[in-house]
Amino acid sequence: MALAETTTVLAELQGNIATVGYGLAVLGPGIGLGILIGKTVEGIARQPEVAGQLRTTMFIGIGFVEVLGLLGLITGFLF
Repeated sequence: MALAETTTVLAELQGNIATVGYGLAVLGPGIGLGILIGKTVEGIARQPEVAGQLRTTMFIGIGFVEVLGLLGLITGFLF
């Protein structure tokens, strides 16, 4: 096997591993969003009078979770 072929195979393998890393970086925030929204809906169903406060807190939490997902994606592009 020539040196050029070895380098190509390693670069291709590294790209595939990076793709798996991007998928894993998005998996955590996806699960977090599901839990966050589900618990907010549960809280609103239990106490409808605080729906506005729960909704506001949920949107702030969604912003933080989305930032974590984007941070994982950007980190993959940087390294």
